[in-house]
Amino acid sequence: MPTGTEAAGRPPQAPAQEGQEGHGESAVPAGQEARAAARVAVLEEALGDPADERNEVSYAHLLQADEAGELSEPGERVLDEVMLNADFVPRGQGGRLERIDHLVRVLRPVFRRDVALGLGYGVTSFMAAVNVWAAGDGEQRRRMARLLLEGGKVSVAYHELAHGNDFVRNEFAAQAEAGGGYRLKGSKQVVNNAGRARAWVLFSRTDPAPGSRSHSVLFTGRDSCDPERYRVLPRYDSVGVRGCHLSGLEFDDCHVPPSDLVGEAGKGVEVALRAFQITRTAMPGMALGAADTALRTVVRFAAGRRLYRRTVLEIPHARAALAGAFTDLLVCDSLSLAASRAVHLLPAETSVYAAAVKYLVPRMLSETMNELAVVLGARYYVREGEFGIFQKHIRDLPVLSLGHAGSAACQATIIPQLSRLARRSWFTSPPAPPELFALRGDLPGIPFDRLTLTAGGDSLSATLVAAVDELPAGTPLEQAVRDLALGMVGELRQVQERSRALSATDRTALARPAAFALAERYTVLLAAASAIGVWQQARGDGTFLSDPAWLAAALHRLARRLGQRPPELPPQCGERVDREVLRRFEQQRSYDLYDTPLAG
Repeated sequence: MPTGTEAAGRPPQAPAQEGQEGHGESAVPAGQEARAAARVAVLEEALGDPADERNEVSYAHLLQADEAGELSEPGERVLDEVMLNADFVPRGQGGRLERIDHLVRVLRPVFRRDVALGLGYGVTSFMAAVNVWAAGDGEQRRRMARLLLEGGKVSVAYHELAHGNDFVRNEFAAQAEAGGGYRLKGSKQVVNNAGRARAWVLFSRTDPAPGSRSHSVLFTGRDSCDPERYRVLPRYDSVGVRGCHLSGLEFDDCHVPPSDLVGEAGKGVEVALRAFQITRTAMPGMALGAADTALRTVVRFAAGRRLYRRTVLEIPHARAALAGAFTDLLVCDSLSLAASRAVHLLPAETSVYAAAVKYLVPRMLSETMNELAVVLGARYYVREGEFGIFQKHIRDLPVLSLGHAGSAACQATIIPQLSRLARRSWFTSPPAPPELFALRGDLPGIPFDRLTLTAGGDSLSATLVAAVDELPAGTPLEQAVRDLALGMVGELRQVQERSRALSATDRTALARPAAFALAERYTVLLAAASAIGVWQQARGDGTFLSDPAWLAAALHRLARRLGQRPPELPPQCGERVDREVLRRFEQQRSYDLYDTPLAG
């Protein structure tokens, strides 16, 4: 068998502790929010102005790397210099990871420039590492932390193309040996960074019997494998994220030590599902950076292109498309925020929220970008120049809807929980704590050990129900918000009735299409509840998020997504949203909830 591909590590570097000098940072500030804001600023500064072609990580250079099918070497070098891997390692293990919502914010500058760089440099390592943070012993956590802090990469291997998302049927085997350890047999396909990783997290069959107790997770170092007993499979060509190194692994009776087992034997499905709750929550929020770039690109085009003696920006249809895209970004970020903070505050409810985010956010962002493509017109097809980054992002973004946590898999996670939530939670549970929607509020640590496989309740939907009695109705915009919220509550009652009526078969992954549609409607209601919660927390602070205009626009778009026909909004609603789109463009600020200064 051909030998395995070598992967070089980098010299160790420890992230700065509070009060110490950091890598590219003068010191680590005290306080969670201060640390997050400073870290985002470091990433923006290090990556530089993406429109400046003198910058090696500009859009022009990133497009050249994409055409060559490679990750940007200067981009990876920059992320090495700011030690991005430390953001995937918990603070208790010497890294910077303390909050999921902050990790999402830190990765947005990377995804704003290149989805492939975000996935290919580090997020794949995070996806692998979460399994160890969630279930590994002390030595495994130290191994993982050391590997990442030295600049190494780790791959996670769930996939076997023969079984798709049904990974419980996977055949890749780790056979226990009488003298201890395991023998790896079989192959894994579509593994990102398989050939560049110093270690792999392998979802493996440790028992030939059927069922969920037949699989385990192994954390296997490349250097512990006989190079004659494994090989890296040929790289796949891909339509999106061309720079990512997607290949596979094949093992032939490769011995690995017993210390590679993560958690207990036979608990692999539980380990994976708990890890999914973190990764499903985080990745869609990171991808908001790519949609931000798409919107900014089209606003620049619309402001500079003239048709019929006026700019495209002055054409009502184009202006409405830009405002709608901005509104969608705020909705997606609201759901992302609520779900990522729920990991800390409501870990017993996170399984359903994580699946909802992973299903709805990539779907909405892809639809939003397709609407923006109409405004961009023929330039949407151009793969170079000022607007070339748009077509790259519109190709790359759908990749986030695929894989082990694809859209159907996320709906299949939600469907079995609908009838239970309908009976035990909806219209009876107390609303979510206000802290769930506080953009900059402190959070406790990540409770990996308290994440449950099924949701014990749904406080987020209860926020929607409670809001009907709390929302003001003094102005036309406030009245519109309240009416739209009432319509959402009515929709929740319909979802409840239909969920209670689901048959036994329709409460499984083999459910009929109607059950999948029901799960989709439920995710839209969670998005509405999240937007309301964010607005309630911002109310009175004088920022744009305290303006009912964006909330009215958000609920209006979500109502139409549900098939409702709400009345037109007051004219001032669109005018206020339009002004904010232009303000953020002119002042170079992000189109998400945080209104962050950008490098360009």
